[in-house]
Amino acid sequence: MALPIRERTWERWEMSDPGTTSVSTEQVHFVAGATGYTGRGVVAALRRRGHLTWAHVRPDNRGLERWTTFFAEQGAGVESVAWTPEAIGASLARIRPTHVWSLLGTTRARADRDTGSAVPETYEAVDWGLSKCLLDAAVAAGSSPVFVYLSAQGVPERGGNDYLAVRRRMEHAVRASGLPFVLARPAFISGGDRLDKRPMERVYATAIDLALGPVSAFGGRGLVERWRSITGPDLGEGLVRLVADRGLRDRVVDGRDWWPLLVRSA
Repeated sequence: MALPIRERTWERWEMSDPGTTSVSTEQVHFVAGATGYTGRGVVAALRRRGHLTWAHVRPDNRGLERWTTFFAEQGAGVESVAWTPEAIGASLARIRPTHVWSLLGTTRARADRDTGSAVPETYEAVDWGLSKCLLDAAVAAGSSPVFVYLSAQGVPERGGNDYLAVRRRMEHAVRASGLPFVLARPAFISGGDRLDKRPMERVYATAIDLALGPVSAFGGRGLVERWRSITGPDLGEGLVRLVADRGLRDRVVDGRDWWPLLVRSA
């Protein structure tokens, strides 16, 4: 049985969501990890709804000028401040966001090449260190924003590999922060429109999706929705529908929450 919406392009959501260009001043979103695959999807979905959106781009990013233009064309602001507690804290205190999106993450492959970042490309430094820096700044900002954390499917209660262990620590920190939160647990985030090509990840994602086809045919919809892969545009749209449109708070969400919304509008 075919799985719907296998490859959603950036343009299709914009074309299929009429009436989302009115300006809203009630929500103010700060998106960390905005240049990433999911981050671009989230910024685009927020701007389609007219929400005031600030995309964080680190000042030592080699593509800073290009990203500034990219987000400006969508009507989003760019906040280019260093990853220090003082700078991030001052930024959030000034913007006073209603929502803070933590969509940060690195890979082992990035650790092996020169990315130009002042922050080491490790799970401990990026996935934990920067995410925790952002969380602490959000707590101190004084606006009590909803903290949306991009975690991962399969986060165990204990043990696990380094990638999942860091996400477990961060989930615990978010829960203990006192902020309203949404913890998002997608499976593979994969698509042909991803800028940083990950061929092996694409192979695994495609194989899992193919294996899930028969499961769906025999009534295992929940299992399929939980573990099937998703593109950045789909995930961004799904999360914004849950967080910004429906106002979810203090929830762990996964494909069982966003896929029904996406499929109905396909």
